Amino acid sequence: MTEPTAEDTVRRATIAFNSGERGEARRLCEEGLSREPGEPMLNHLLAAVLFSQGEIQPARGHIETSLAKRPGNAAAHLLAARIARAAKDFDAALAHLDQAIAIAPQREVFLEKARTLDQASSSQTSLRPHAREAWRAILDVVPQNAEAAARLGRLAWEDGDHAIAVSLLERAVKGDAPASAWFDLGLARQDLRDHHGAAISYRKAIDLKSDHAEAALNLGIVLQELGDLDGAMRAYAQAYRLRPQMFGSIAMALTSASHGRLWLDEASLRRALGD
Repeated sequence: MTEPTAEDTVRRATIAFNSGERGEARRLCEEGLSREPGEPMLNHLLAAVLFSQGEIQPARGHIETSLAKRPGNAAAHLLAARIARAAKDFDAALAHLDQAIAIAPQREVFLEKARTLDQASSSQTSLRPHAREAWRAILDVVPQNAEAAARLGRLAWEDGDHAIAVSLLERAVKGDAPASAWFDLGLARQDLRDHHGAAISYRKAIDLKSDHAEAALNLGIVLQELGDLDGAMRAYAQAYRLRPQMFGSIAMALTSASHGRLWLDEASLRRALGD
């Protein structure tokens, strides 16, 4: 019986992968590579399968083998960049992205570069301007890109530009925005003392992510500022259930806000929170 070609194996493995049968896709790739260890397509596909399963280092080895055979493959450089970013090797990720851009400057590559710069800037503050510039370039080209608007809004909030942050984040949440964008909008609105708007944002974040303890805590704070102590207590109770370590923050908020309550002992407050 004739052995399948690498192209046949890639085709079958791709069908399996796209059908959610990752184990079968992996088996087919490994079987093909046992016959042709350096085959670039099989190494590329196996890297994608391993990456989807969270096996970062083995995936990295296979995509590097693929690139050694086909250094001009833009899709392989993009995958290599994503794998390197997952490994927090940001320099390697950016190098691969620059290669991909030089070969085929596609929108997805520029998005990935913005994400990489953004993530890297949390530990390398010198990259913050580059991350902001990358997101701004995307938003200039694609004004409806919610991810770029959300990230620029978050960066503006971190810089203390709360009004700009609100403007950008309100653009970001016009579509199907994640809980993180609504939470960031709540922070920016809260800092502008728009407590009604902040409460709406935090409630939306909780609707989208029911275990969002920070949103529940902040909802309690803004409801307390609005004089809705019963609503605030319900929000604090939710935050406490989700994360008991927030007890100290809740106690401080209850006693320090303009509309608060004084609790004589810790036990009574824990009981009120539903402990």
